[in-house]
Amino acid sequence: MSNPVADLVAGFQELVGQVPDFLQPLIVAAAGAVPFIEGEISALIGILGGLHPLVAMSAGVLGNLTSVVLVVLLGSRIRSGVVARRSRNAPVPMMAYAGAVETGPVNEEDTAVAPEEVKPESKGRQKIRQWLIRFGVPGASILGPLAIPTHFTAAIFVASGISKGRVILWQAVAIVIWTGITTVSATLATLVIGT
Repeated sequence: MSNPVADLVAGFQELVGQVPDFLQPLIVAAAGAVPFIEGEISALIGILGGLHPLVAMSAGVLGNLTSVVLVVLLGSRIRSGVVARRSRNAPVPMMAYAGAVETGPVNEEDTAVAPEEVKPESKGRQKIRQWLIRFGVPGASILGPLAIPTHFTAAIFVASGISKGRVILWQAVAIVIWTGITTVSATLATLVIGT
């Protein structure tokens, strides 16, 4: 049984070798837009395909960041719609129907919503939530790629109510850091192997 991500990486590598030089960065950027490949692996694809490391890194970052921004913008719209719908459909306490003004807290029974079936969280999601609590958005963004792809991290942040500007900023920082580390490591490895 083959690994779909490995097959996809191999496909992108083959494609980079087959297209003219001026199209190679576009293939690397397209690879960077794919979860589990992202900027890091796409930069490696570009370097192995013969691109200058800075071009490969820039294309990988651009592809990864573009797709993450789309996830954040779409996720933000979805969250806004869900929150608006829930507030419209929230049960109104009985005292409000009588025209009474409440001065104390609302009873949980008055606003209770039928319990939904809760799926267990994956280990990656649990890790992101722990890092978010412990290190905030900056730390969780930077550590996030160790647990799950940046696309999923960004979606979790937006679903949690973190502003889309803040999510985009820190995801961009994380993408540049991790793609940069991978690019420098691959460049040094090719220099060592080449000598």
